[in-house]
Order: sequence, then structure tokens, then C-alpha cells
Amino acid sequence: MVMRNSARLENLIESARPCRARLASRSRAHGDRGFTLLELMVVASIIVILAAIAVGRYDRTVIKAHEVVLRNDLKDMRKAINDYTLDKEAAPNSLDDLVPNYIREVPKDPMTGAKDWNSTNCDTLLSPDQVAGGLCDVNSSSQKISPFDGTAYSSW
Repeated sequence: MVMRNSARLENLIESARPCRARLASRSRAHGDRGFTLLELMVVASIIVILAAIAVGRYDRTVIKAHEVVLRNDLKDMRKAINDYTLDKEAAPNSLDDLVPNYIREVPKDPMTGAKDWNSTNCDTLLSPDQVAGGLCDVNSSSQKISPFDGTAYSSW
């Protein structure tokens, strides 16, 4: 009985060898093929599309960051002008009068990259003790328009 089972097992092994050889030769043929030019072009196109979307979003993010910095700088300088006017009972004559007690330094305009702010002088008095007018407002000197709300940066 053992003899019969081993003979049957050998017959099964022998009959399976040609199938294994065919499968091995088929897989080698597919493995050597590689990628087609069409497949590579599709992948390259997808990468280019994703890169274009990322660059567009990056540019908008940079502009938005510059706008946030501009708004914060304007708010800080306007507060410093008001504080100076109330403390000294006279408005400052220039932004340099605010340094170093009210602001550390005059910031650069993020839209122009220079310290070229447009300042407005007025005769409006903030308190009854104030004796003279002077610098009362500051704006950006940039002539650009915000792509988000359509207003000029110089009007902020």
C-alpha cells in the first residue's frame, strides 16, 4: 500500500512539472516587459497637474500672509500713534518719533518691501490737553490691489 501511494505521488509530481515550467516562463516574459511609454506619460501628466495646483495655492498663500502682516503692522502703528498722542499731548511728526518707546522699529511695508509708508497729517485733537496736530494715520504706499477683496492696499 505504501508502494502504491508513493508511485501515485511520483506520477503527480511528474505531471505537475510541465505546468510549473510554463508558469515560470510566462512570469519571466511579463517581468521583462517594464512600463510602456503611454503609462509613463500618464504618470508624468498627473504629476505636472498636481504641481501646477500646488504652485497656484502656494502663491495665494504667500499673498494672504503678506496681507495679514500688513493689517497687523497698520494696526500696531495706528495704536502707537494714538498712545504717543495721548501721552505727549501732541501728535508725532513722523513714524520715527514712535521709535523706541512705542514701537521697536518702523516695519517694512510687506507689499513694497521698504519703509515707505504714506502718512497722513491732521489737525484733529484726541484729547482736550493736546496742543497741536500732526501724524494721525498711516497707510501702505503700494498701488497694488488685493486679489481677495478687490481693494487697494493704500486704502487699508
